[in-house]
Amino acid sequence: MRGTIVKGIAGFYYVKEEGPRQAALPVSWDKQKPEKKAEAEAAGRYGRGKLQAAKELVPGESGLASSRTSGSFERRIWQCKARGLFKKEGVTPAVGDLVEFELGEGQEDDGLITEILPRKNQFIRPPIANVDCFAVVMAAAHPKPNLAVADKFLVMAEKSGTDVIFCINKVDLAKPEAVERLMAIYAPVYPVVCLSGASGVGVEELKQLMTGKRTALAGPSGVGKSTLLNCLIPGALAETGDVSHKTKRGKHTTRHSELFDLGGKTMIFDTPGFTSFDILEADEEELQHLYPEFLPYLGSCRYDDCRHIKEPDCAVRRAVEEGRICQQRYASYASQLAQIQEKRRY
Repeated sequence: MRGTIVKGIAGFYYVKEEGPRQAALPVSWDKQKPEKKAEAEAAGRYGRGKLQAAKELVPGESGLASSRTSGSFERRIWQCKARGLFKKEGVTPAVGDLVEFELGEGQEDDGLITEILPRKNQFIRPPIANVDCFAVVMAAAHPKPNLAVADKFLVMAEKSGTDVIFCINKVDLAKPEAVERLMAIYAPVYPVVCLSGASGVGVEELKQLMTGKRTALAGPSGVGKSTLLNCLIPGALAETGDVSHKTKRGKHTTRHSELFDLGGKTMIFDTPGFTSFDILEADEEELQHLYPEFLPYLGSCRYDDCRHIKEPDCAVRRAVEEGRICQQRYASYASQLAQIQEKRRY
């Protein structure tokens, strides 16, 4: 059988099979083995056992206590483990992986992932794969937008070969000039959506841009990614948290990676965040190609190996001086290049 890993937790992988099929009757929560109830509860909305797929666990008075099927035909979700050979080969399954898997013989037996199909891209922290698009989320206010961090996320997206949507969230909490400043910087380069996760403003526009893609929400903690996820997928019940008054930064509320299916080949990754990723994997020569607004000017500098910092007759710097490239974006490039050069020394 073939399917996609939609969640991974505690050594188990939840695989959604390809193609519609008849939904199975759900297994009663009370009939599960007592020692495995905690594992199933920790796994969230995906239950344990192969006949528990194609249903949604519904919170009751004592936690996840009852269930309902969501339709006559569903793609079922199977709890699986990975072959031991993967560990020997240094390969770890990731949410988003397309895999081949086998079912266990008994109802209480886990399935087995036997093969991980070739990946479009992959990320280590968090462990996800096959991302088509990054929705880079920054708050217009609360917390104050960190443009250096935003540009690191954008470089990561460019390096991984994905589409990009730049999301300005919490527009309802910001002054109009703060939103306009972000628009002026990023709208010439990327599709930009102004959003309010609290009120739902802009959510339908974002959905349209995500149609047919596997999109990952990326951005610092506190910018409202979990609130947006709850707007995009009613019933996802992503935990939301407040912004720390002391640090003005968000408190992490997502604890594991998960892939939600919106239908029509549109899927959304919810992850603990890319706040600890190593952005400086690009080398000196590559970095300039990861700023799309630089591309029309590359090859027009006096020197073929121009880094666009102090070299004479630099076409990129000339474009900055003439206002054709945003000064703020150029400053981010120069800062990242300095970090790459410093890292290389050691």
